[in-house]
Amino acid sequence: MSEYRLFGVEMSPYSVKVRAFMRYKKIPHTWVVRSMDQMAEFGKYAKLPLVPCLACPDGSGLQDSTPIMEALEAQFPQPPVRAADPATDFLAALLEEFADEWCNKPMFHFRWFYDADAKSAALRIAQETVPAGSPPEAAVQMAGMLEARMVPRLSFVGSGRGNAQAEANGRFIEDSFRRITGLLETLLQSRDFLFGARPTLADFGLYGQFKELLSDPTPGAWLRANAPRTCAWVARMEDPRGDGELLPFATLAAELAPLLREEIGARFLPWSDANARALAAGEKQFTAHIAGTGFTQEVQKYHAKSLQEIRRKFAQVNGSAPLRALLADTGCLRWLES
Repeated sequence: MSEYRLFGVEMSPYSVKVRAFMRYKKIPHTWVVRSMDQMAEFGKYAKLPLVPCLACPDGSGLQDSTPIMEALEAQFPQPPVRAADPATDFLAALLEEFADEWCNKPMFHFRWFYDADAKSAALRIAQETVPAGSPPEAAVQMAGMLEARMVPRLSFVGSGRGNAQAEANGRFIEDSFRRITGLLETLLQSRDFLFGARPTLADFGLYGQFKELLSDPTPGAWLRANAPRTCAWVARMEDPRGDGELLPFATLAAELAPLLREEIGARFLPWSDANARALAAGEKQFTAHIAGTGFTQEVQKYHAKSLQEIRRKFAQVNGSAPLRALLADTGCLRWLES
């Protein structure tokens, strides 16, 4: 094999995130839809039945979007997505973590909570997955099975139908989505990408979730009506171009402070910490007391691993006084040092 093969699906935020990264880097690759026709080849490289999976020219396979991107960044450093300034680079990594682990909540919630969205998503996934040449009714039948399987999995993000706590969590998630979008609209008033004139890890992480939100009926209609800059940024991130400078840390600190304070420090990090503590205690369910409410859901193993990794990354730049001051002021520091 002479080039990379990226196995993914259009409906996966993490698949399109890696694809946009590889397009930005101009890394030669083939996008392979993980359909039933491709499962045998996919199985040669994937340890878990999850996308994205990157088949490498040396015959090895990589999974999980962030490790894939970190491995490729080391091999293809130009054009860079990392910041030369360690404090700025950590902020980008923190926003990517926030995108992957918290912004996935509204993406998954909208997709499977509302009937029209669930039916749309299930059919699109089925049409992409069934073997080539299948009759139309095969996709329709598969869509019904997918919808029946996925709707109960709303519990993975704390949402759900027919349960008062889960439905309250759903409203909390939707409020968070609207607030995040408003903050992105402000950031994108004066630049093409979140940190300046070229994309960083923050852009790729958030793009993956917002591309999917934009594709689904309910959040997509809301975004088109209320977030024109965010919609334009999603379009740019399909095949991003930009080789300019990132903004100075002081400028980014001032402009990112509202997002850090209102969403990452007040909601995401305390939720992630509560999940990790519950997992360590052997609990199956936990309640995170965030933003004046109790958010109860099932414990998620992967999120605890991810929190440990972002804490490790913070420990490497802990000596930066400006970064510590920003994180302390926005309520993030205590959760990163725990």
